[in-house]
Amino acid sequence: MINRITGATQFARTMARQPAAWFSTTRVSAKGVLTTAQHTLTILGVTALVVMAVLFVRPDLAKALSNSLNHEPEVETVAVVAPPLSALMETPSSTPAASTAPLTAEEKALLGTQKQQQWVTSWLSKRYRVAGDAANMLVSTAYLTAREIKLDPLLILAVMAIESGLNPFAESPVGAQGLMQVMSKVHHDKFQEMGGLQAALNPVANIRVGSLILKDYVTRGGSVEAGLKIYVGAAAFEHDDGYGSKVLAEYQRLKQVSAGKKVPTITPMMAAAPAKPTPPVAAVDKSVSGTQIAGL
Repeated sequence: MINRITGATQFARTMARQPAAWFSTTRVSAKGVLTTAQHTLTILGVTALVVMAVLFVRPDLAKALSNSLNHEPEVETVAVVAPPLSALMETPSSTPAASTAPLTAEEKALLGTQKQQQWVTSWLSKRYRVAGDAANMLVSTAYLTAREIKLDPLLILAVMAIESGLNPFAESPVGAQGLMQVMSKVHHDKFQEMGGLQAALNPVANIRVGSLILKDYVTRGGSVEAGLKIYVGAAAFEHDDGYGSKVLAEYQRLKQVSAGKKVPTITPMMAAAPAKPTPPVAAVDKSVSGTQIAGL
């Protein structure tokens, strides 16, 4: 009996001690967890500071990180291919195409040979600092236009050179536009079949209209010199301020180039010659008729 009472007493004491032991163990475990959490937060904080410092020093890394976090689906890009020069300078569709009929002797003389066109192209490209492909397009257009309207292509090129320096987008203070400085507002009717006034800056259309106007003026004036004087707007004046002489001098240089001669691309400055007495009318007529222009 006494043994049972003693055993019961010991069991009661043991049961009384267990909650205290459990509580003590729980306190130790909680403290360890809190300590671990505190260390973890400290490490994370230090790491964040280090990362912020690195991103501040290296903005490229910050941008890369931002792009990776804000990733957007890539949009498929389509490669842009520049159109060929021939397409940019293509004549409007309403312009009649060159005839495929066999060339006459006169047309062959106007078109010249491929080698002659190459010489002229190379010389004009260097003289006026125009890209070779662009110069080739302008020269080819001048030759084809000359064949169609029966006018010397070198005269057309000479007018283009003096008028605009082969700049298809040139415009004068009075409104003359393009390669041949055509007064588009005056000759607007000639551009109608080519797309209207906006075609005045189309190199092919400008060459064609300008050449037609030049041909008409030469025919009306009775000579190349008179036609150039009308073309520059000096028909009502005694002199054209040397415009005709400049064009014809350039024309003569182009003739030499097309003949295969070496012609300097830089014209030397000449000293002013003393004024000569005005020649009689017969002498003037003789000098005019001495200027041979193919197709005229």
